[in-house]
Amino acid sequence: MSVQGVIRVLFAFVLCQQAWAEEDLWPAMQKTASAARELNYQGLFIYHNGAIIRSVQITHINEGGREFTRNVVLDGRPREVFSEGDDIVIFNAKNDKVVIEKRRGQNLFPAMLPTQLQPLKQNYKLKFIGQERIAGRLAQVIDMIPNDNLRYQYRVWSDSEYGLLLKMSMLDTQGHTLEQIGFNQVSMLQTKDLDWFQPKIDASKPYVMDDTTDLTHVENNLVIANLPAGYKKVDQIRLHVPGRAVPVQQLIFSDGLASVSLFVEPVIKGMQPRIGKKNMGSTNVYAHVLNGYQLVVVGEVPAQTVEQIAQQVTFKK
Repeated sequence: MSVQGVIRVLFAFVLCQQAWAEEDLWPAMQKTASAARELNYQGLFIYHNGAIIRSVQITHINEGGREFTRNVVLDGRPREVFSEGDDIVIFNAKNDKVVIEKRRGQNLFPAMLPTQLQPLKQNYKLKFIGQERIAGRLAQVIDMIPNDNLRYQYRVWSDSEYGLLLKMSMLDTQGHTLEQIGFNQVSMLQTKDLDWFQPKIDASKPYVMDDTTDLTHVENNLVIANLPAGYKKVDQIRLHVPGRAVPVQQLIFSDGLASVSLFVEPVIKGMQPRIGKKNMGSTNVYAHVLNGYQLVVVGEVPAQTVEQIAQQVTFKK
C-alpha cells in the first residue's frame, strides 16, 4: 500500500473512532450521573465563582441504596452540610449560635447531573474534547452545548475509570468560564462506617432551628403561560422572611441542570419595590411589579431566560 493509502486508512480509522466516541457520550454521561450517588468516596473540592472561592471537604457513602453525604466548608464562617437522600440539614455558625437549617434536595457536587438524562438530551448536545488529569486521575472531557441561548454551556470532566464527576465548568457564549467546581484530591472509600456522619458540636454555642423555610408544597393563583423551552416547574415552597408580614413564595424551575427561582410577595405599604435587571457573574436577576406583587427571578442562566419567565407571569382571576 502506498504512503497516501496508509494515511487515508489511518484518517478513516480516526474518524470512525471519533464518531464512535461521540455516539457513546450519553451512556458515559449516564455513568457519571450514577457514579456520584452510588460510589463511596472522600475528597476536597474547590468552588470558584468570580471573587468567591470556597474549599469543601466531602465524604459520601451509599449503604444499601441509602446515600449519606457530609460537606464541611473550610473557608470563612464554619458550616457543615449533611444530606441523607433528598433531606439536607445545614449547621451554620452565626454570631454566638449555630443555626440548623432544613432544605430540600438539590444537585450538589459531584451529583450535579440528574439520573434521568432525557431532559438534557432535548436541550444539549455533547462533544468529546479529549482527556485531562484532574486530582491525579485521568478524566474524559465532554462539552454540553445548549441548543439555544436560554442556558449556558457546561464542560464536564468525568473519571475514566469510575465515571465520577471530577470537575465541572459553566461557560458563557464566548467560552469564558463563569463558574467552576472540581476536586483537587479524591479517593475511593472501602469502609461503610458512618461514625463521621454527625456534626462537630461546639458546646460553647446554643443550637437553634431555623423556621424561615416551610418545605410544605403550596399552590397559588400564579400562572406562567410560556416557560422558556426545556424548563419546567420542579418545586414550590413558602419562605418566612424576618420582617415580612406575609410569606414569600418561591417557585423553582429547571431543565435538569440549569435552575431558576421566582420569588413572589405582595407589595405592602412602606415597601420599596424593586424594578430592573442585574448581573452578578453567572447569576442574572430580573425584578418587576405585577398586580400588586413583587416578582424577582434569579438564576445561573442567561439574562433573557430570567426576563422571559418574569414577563410571562400572570394571575388567575
